[in-house]
Amino acid sequence: MSAGAQANRILVVDDETSICEVISMALRYQGFAVETAGTGRDAVAAVSRFKPHLVVLDVMLPDMEGFEVAERLGAQRAGVPIIFLTARDATEDKVRGLTGGGDDYMTKPFSLEELVARIRTILRRTGQAAPESGRLVFEDLELDEESHEVTRAGVTVELTATEYRLLRYLMLNPRRVMTRAQILDHVWDYDFGGDGRVLETYISYLRKKLDVHGPSLIRTVRGVGYALQAPRP
Repeated sequence: MSAGAQANRILVVDDETSICEVISMALRYQGFAVETAGTGRDAVAAVSRFKPHLVVLDVMLPDMEGFEVAERLGAQRAGVPIIFLTARDATEDKVRGLTGGGDDYMTKPFSLEELVARIRTILRRTGQAAPESGRLVFEDLELDEESHEVTRAGVTVELTATEYRLLRYLMLNPRRVMTRAQILDHVWDYDFGGDGRVLETYISYLRKKLDVHGPSLIRTVRGVGYALQAPRP
C-alpha cells in the first residue's frame, strides 16, 4: 500500500486478550489499522469513535452476546460489515448470525489466513477496500507488481519468474514464518509431493541475488520453513 493510501480500519472484539492480540498482529502485518474491544458496550462505543470498515465480533462476550451488539449497531444505522467468531458451530447459531446483521461466520479455532481472506472479500464486495498501490516494500527491498521490477537499496535485481513469485509470497507475509507446504502450494500452485529440495534451491538462488546488496533478509526456521525478517543487529 502506498504511503498516501488510507488503511482499512478493523475493529476486533473478543474478551480473550490473547485472541485479540493474535488477530490484531496478523491484520496489522497485512496493512490494516486495528483497534480492539473486550466487551459489547466497548465495541458499540468504538464503532462510533473509530468508524471501522469491518468488525470481527466474538459471539460470547461478558456483558452481552455479539448478536445483541450487531442489533444495536443496526439500530444506530452504523452499516458496518460484521464477521462473527464463535466456539459454537450449531446451525441455528450460524443462521441467527447471518440473518441478524452478520456478513460471515467463523467457528473457533480458525485459520488467520482464512480470516484475512474473508475480510478482504467482504471489503471488496461492499466497496470499502483500500486502493492497492501494487508496490510491496520491506526494509530496503521493493517489488512493483505492475512492472514486476524488484530493487534492493535502489539497485535492480533480476529474477526469474519462479524467484519473483517466491519473493512476492514472502513479501506478502512479512515477519511471518511460512511453512514449506504453504510456500510450495502458493508459489508452485499445487500440493508438491516430490523432491522438497526444489524450495531450498530457489531460496538459495534468491538469497544470492538479494544478499549482494545488503544483509540477509530471508531467515531459515529449521524444521518449519522461512520468514522475511529484518536483519539482526
